Amino acid sequence: MEYVKLGRTGLEVSRICLGCMTYGDPNKGTHAWSLKEDDSRPLLRQAIEAGINFLDTANTYSNGSSEEIVGRAIKDFAKRDDIVLATKVFNRMRPGPNGAGLSRKAIFDEIDNSLRRLGTDYVDLYQIHRWDYTTPIEETLEALHDVVKAGKARYIGASSMYAWQFAKAIYTSRLNGWTEFVSMQDHLNLLYREEEREMLPFCEDQKIAVIPWSPLARGRLTRDWDEATARTQSDEFGKTLYTQALEADRKIVEAVGTVAKARGIPRAQVATAWILQKSAVTAPIIGASKPGHIADAVASLEVKLTTEEIEALESPYVPHGVAGFK
Repeated sequence: MEYVKLGRTGLEVSRICLGCMTYGDPNKGTHAWSLKEDDSRPLLRQAIEAGINFLDTANTYSNGSSEEIVGRAIKDFAKRDDIVLATKVFNRMRPGPNGAGLSRKAIFDEIDNSLRRLGTDYVDLYQIHRWDYTTPIEETLEALHDVVKAGKARYIGASSMYAWQFAKAIYTSRLNGWTEFVSMQDHLNLLYREEEREMLPFCEDQKIAVIPWSPLARGRLTRDWDEATARTQSDEFGKTLYTQALEADRKIVEAVGTVAKARGIPRAQVATAWILQKSAVTAPIIGASKPGHIADAVASLEVKLTTEEIEALESPYVPHGVAGFK
């Protein structure tokens, strides 16, 4: 396993981050395809034993049960201090007022709830899941600063938003002497590259870590275009992400298959290697529902694509509208 600094911090993370949305009670929340605890634990153990020290979850995944499963796995399979544990806040956790969002009250309530479910007294990275248009960013940032100063989080990060919003947040924190975001978890893969326009250059300029979600386009880059899975059929959010440029996307998926066949390796390794070669990217967040998914992610670290291969993978791409947030 390779390890790198998380942006300009001194924190060392594995080049592969394990996304834990896959692990949770399928009867809770909106992820009917998630794996129950007995099926999740071997995968979490495999990832940890492979040297993956960076685990990412969220309070909203399977209504908190993902955090519970991850917390118990860390306790059983690792030393807490050896793990870089990340979670997120924003989405609705209960009905009624203050059950969602990034108000001071919501953040203070939800960090404590997450810590209880995770079975730890701190998280390494506490991230806002989306931009809250109903709460002043100053309120959110000061609350996050206080969470860090209270010792409940070591660092703070953000996820999918417009680059101007992220820049506003960074400089608002800087002007007020508050803790700054050190990472951006954004939507980036061969089928969706709009982050290359503004977000990636901004993060690279400011030395902010980039930890992309859905690097395999929810599995679309790993199989034939017309092949369906249980997840593609039940993943309602995923259905909103890749419908804008079907013909171009099909050509990209075919190009991944061509490169993979020529090299004699799985398509997942090719798609992950592509995102790893982006200079701004720190660690892609991979989801794993089978042992081979973790093995492919780790093996992709050894795959160095040629200039010609990268050109073949990228050339069919056409501009897309914003997908993954608004």
